[in-house]
Amino acid sequence: MHQRPIRTFLDAGVLITAYSGRAGVEAKAAAILEGKNRVFLASPFVRHELCPKAQFNKRQLEYRFYTEYFRRAQIFDDVRLILERAGREASRTGIGAMDSLHIAAAHLLSADEFITTEKPGKSIYRTKLVKVLYLFG
Repeated sequence: MHQRPIRTFLDAGVLITAYSGRAGVEAKAAAILEGKNRVFLASPFVRHELCPKAQFNKRQLEYRFYTEYFRRAQIFDDVRLILERAGREASRTGIGAMDSLHIAAAHLLSADEFITTEKPGKSIYRTKLVKVLYLFG
């Protein structure tokens, strides 16, 4: 029986860890990226957190790593809708601005999971829109 792919939204911290984490730490993030039964999801906000800085600092390998990820990922780019949902979720739960944008995009993409490097106990874990998992948990 063929299992439905896991719809996975990764925050910027997970992608940074996969590219440049310390030995052993990046293995967990890399294993997720290499997962065969996953569909990766993203938003323009995650891309904006990563790509311009890598490009500005002339880190071409890092920039290519991120752009390849975003080329493979399904991206929800209706910024107005993301902002509307993010504002509602931030008002309801107290989630920070950038995290609320990511959660809203993940929800709009019907993510099964949102994987983050934010430690448990942070405000992002208050959302009920999508299941939030700690990368190192």
